[in-house]
Formats: sequence, C-alpha cells, structure tokens
Amino acid sequence: MIYGKMWTVVKPTVGVPILLGAVAVGSFAVHLAITTHTTWVSKFLNGEPINTASASS
Repeated sequence: MIYGKMWTVVKPTVGVPILLGAVAVGSFAVHLAITTHTTWVSKFLNGEPINTASASS
C-alpha cells in the first residue's frame, strides 16, 4: 500500500468518509458545472433531439 503510513496519523474511520465525501462533492460540482454552462445538456435531458452534422455526399 503506497500510503500505508498515512493511517498512523489519520484513523481509517475518519479518513475514509472524508475521502469519499470529497469525491462526492467534487463529482457533484463537476456535473453541476456541466449542466449550467452548456446548452445541449438541458436540451438532451428535456428530450429534444441534438442536431448533429450528417455526412451527406
């Protein structure tokens, strides 16, 4: 284990929930930023078709 000595300073019963909580908060923040700063996500979630470039010859 790479960070084995870390658990001599921080108990796993404290460190693991903090680590998982930080991952959850970070993931929520990224998803919130994507949904609020793009136009196509809200259209997709509302069921509107996304116009894609078609390769017609």
